[in-house]
Amino acid sequence: MHEYTDRLAGSVAAVNAELEREFEARLVESSTLAFRIAFSVLRHRQDAEEVAQEAFVKAYRRFAQLRDRDRFRAWLVRMTWRLAIDRQRNDRRRAARERHHEIAPVPTASDEVLARERADRLWCAIDALPDKLRVVIVLANIEEHDIAAVARLLGLPPGTIKSRLFLARQRLKEQLQWILDDTTR
Repeated sequence: MHEYTDRLAGSVAAVNAELEREFEARLVESSTLAFRIAFSVLRHRQDAEEVAQEAFVKAYRRFAQLRDRDRFRAWLVRMTWRLAIDRQRNDRRRAARERHHEIAPVPTASDEVLARERADRLWCAIDALPDKLRVVIVLANIEEHDIAAVARLLGLPPGTIKSRLFLARQRLKEQLQWILDDTTR
């Protein structure tokens, strides 16, 4: 009986060691991607690092359950994206509870202030998009992945990605029409 349990324990240890090696190899390939995804949502380095680390821990714990290991990158992207969105929502709720009065910035004539305002408005417009449009616009336009790569990462057909990109760009165009008007003057 002891021989059987010893052999079983040895084979389990070998399987675990192999899983750990495979996880580490896949993580090396995808570590910066997770940070970039988290940063594109949170736009704060420390928060993005924490979310990426949380995604790595979650991925490590569930790696043995992943059926198609070739889809690890897409799985990690979706997991990181969801964790970042959750963090963002929690931060917004906390800020809303803590904030009683919002102080508007004093406008100046400086080009730097105007550029910052435009960037802030752009990100607010991106944040206002539904999750399914926001993730596509971030991956395709900010992270500069091509349509096929975004489709692979999200596990969707390329036609769906193109459609969502079109819708996202249309909504952004509508929301940011004032920027276009200012630049043509």
